[in-house]
Amino acid sequence: MMQNLWDFVTDPDLWDFIMIAFIKIIAIFIISYLVVAIGKKVIANIFTLRIKSPLNHSERRQKTILKLLQSVLSYLVYFSAIIGSLSVLDINVAGLLAGAGIAGLAIGFGAQSLVKDVITGFFIIFEDQFGVGDYIRVNIAEGTVVEIGLRTTKIKGITGEQFIIPNGSITDVINYSINNSKAMIDMQLAFDADIEKAEKVINEYLKTLPEIHPELASPPTFLGVQNIAGTEVTIRIMAETLPLQQYAVARTIRRDVKDILEKNGIPIPYPKMMLYDRVMGREVEGGQ
Repeated sequence: MMQNLWDFVTDPDLWDFIMIAFIKIIAIFIISYLVVAIGKKVIANIFTLRIKSPLNHSERRQKTILKLLQSVLSYLVYFSAIIGSLSVLDINVAGLLAGAGIAGLAIGFGAQSLVKDVITGFFIIFEDQFGVGDYIRVNIAEGTVVEIGLRTTKIKGITGEQFIIPNGSITDVINYSINNSKAMIDMQLAFDADIEKAEKVINEYLKTLPEIHPELASPPTFLGVQNIAGTEVTIRIMAETLPLQQYAVARTIRRDVKDILEKNGIPIPYPKMMLYDRVMGREVEGGQ
């Protein structure tokens, strides 16, 4: 028995077969790698041209389909490379696939969640519910979509964390990148402030903003007095911006309006302390 094993191991034909098979397998995977790299580049160039074309192609949808096609290309090519490698080793691929099909049927009954993930992922892409680059909130995750696959969706959080969510668990989605955003800026004036004067100077300022801030969808609007409480009068300004640009615009408007109010002598409220002078028998107004 040992002699037969030795003869088998030292058989020149066996080593010739191993060397030829090894070279063929290496060649298959090198070619597969090149096909995937070139294929991804070609797909990326095609979609870049589509995005830049005068036709109304949704950039976010094109990026989503681009990522998906690149993933599908990788799966198909490398799966074919594995099948080709098995054939080089004289393994009966047809019988193996048939057995895998039967085993896959049995496993499929226990992999309903995987099937649900794939079906949900298909409808997310088909219905264009959200795309790569969109800022969304889903389940506990909130951030920018970096990749949508048939099984999972990857979201990058605002502090850099990455969420990997099975598509089957995605139920309610809030997409902040579809429509224009609105900023509601509330500011407080002193109770005795001249509201008409404040409205005039603020409106003059708001008219200049579209030329300075291209992210504004329309000139901001002074809505007027929103609330009166104690010694404060709350005024409100509304600004419509491109998606997700409302925070930066709101910060700029608050800063500028505060400066404008101070320059025009329009008082803003500040905390006051009333002290009672027992000797003089009168109240004394304190500072902040």
